[in-house]
Amino acid sequence: MKAIFITYNQAYGNEIVELLENHGQRGFTQWLDIQGRGGVDGIPHYGDHAWPEQNYAILTIVPDEKVSPIMDALRQKDSAFKDLGLRAFVWNIEQAL
Repeated sequence: MKAIFITYNQAYGNEIVELLENHGQRGFTQWLDIQGRGGVDGIPHYGDHAWPEQNYAILTIVPDEKVSPIMDALRQKDSAFKDLGLRAFVWNIEQAL
């Protein structure tokens, strides 16, 4: 099993959840209205008057065979909308309850 942690601009709305559902991934935890800034070229997303945008984040635990298709779909979405910002990270899951 792997964990995929996805952070993305709020402008994507429900598209990332729909992407997961389209790949047969039902379970996830989502955080809304989070602040941050990209490490290389991303603009700040602070939810204030100067930087009004915010991000969302999702953590989903998937079988190993779902990682590549989901990551490929996320890469396609990020390539199509570079200015919005989307990042995804894959972690090993050692144990689950």
